[in-house]
Amino acid sequence: MEANTLIESFRVDGKVAVVTGAGSGIGKASALALAGAGATVVCADIFGDTAATTAQEITDHGGTAHGATLDVSVRTDVDALAARVAEEHGGIHVWCNIAGIMVEGPFLDAPEDDLDRILSVNLKGVFFGCQAAGRVMVTQPEGGSIINASSAAADTPSPNIVSYAICKAGVVQMTKSMAFEVGKKHVRVNAVAPGFVLTGMTGRYFVRPDGTIDEEMQEAVVAPMRKYTPLRSIGEPEDIAAAVLYLASDASRFMTGQVLRPNGGVAMV
Repeated sequence: MEANTLIESFRVDGKVAVVTGAGSGIGKASALALAGAGATVVCADIFGDTAATTAQEITDHGGTAHGATLDVSVRTDVDALAARVAEEHGGIHVWCNIAGIMVEGPFLDAPEDDLDRILSVNLKGVFFGCQAAGRVMVTQPEGGSIINASSAAADTPSPNIVSYAICKAGVVQMTKSMAFEVGKKHVRVNAVAPGFVLTGMTGRYFVRPDGTIDEEMQEAVVAPMRKYTPLRSIGEPEDIAAAVLYLASDASRFMTGQVLRPNGGVAMV
């Protein structure tokens, strides 16, 4: 393969991609990356206004995108979005299950309601997205690529996030199981497992209610994470989006059932 051909394989021109959680953080960065590489992107988020903002940012830079309001924990809504996108765009080539929430607390005191809430979004929401996208992709001669958001928490235990870790570990096994079933239909299923990344989820520790950043608190949170990471750095959403783009593109055409770990080295599996 010539160098230029290999480089071009990282592009996704002509592909239709759906990204959940596209209103902020890793979801937004992934939507921007896919659009920048040539895809038509449906930006979905439970907060429809943020999804619309991401889509507008893409179109302002010459890309093609549409916003959609989506609660990934509602199966019928996920199915309806997949059906609508497939009908309007002639198929779905990439589906990124990025939407997620965080619930914290000591294991022994974890309320059942908190467990149910995080399972409904971080595990069932991915399950529903995989099903909806997979049903479309198995009917397409070219198949498709599904990318799920796991976490370093699936590999390395941390205190007070057991419910989150359960979900992310489940996503890993779901990814592998689905990949085994749909591979014969040219559908690839992979996951990304980020380490500590500066997003709205991690920013809850140092972002004030008015949206401003408490810089002293931010450094107090970030410094130990940076020190703990072999690369002595923390991630940005774009670091994860690069992995998403790779998995969405033909550059990863021989990869399925795998977990990419852009985590600075905190989990070396």
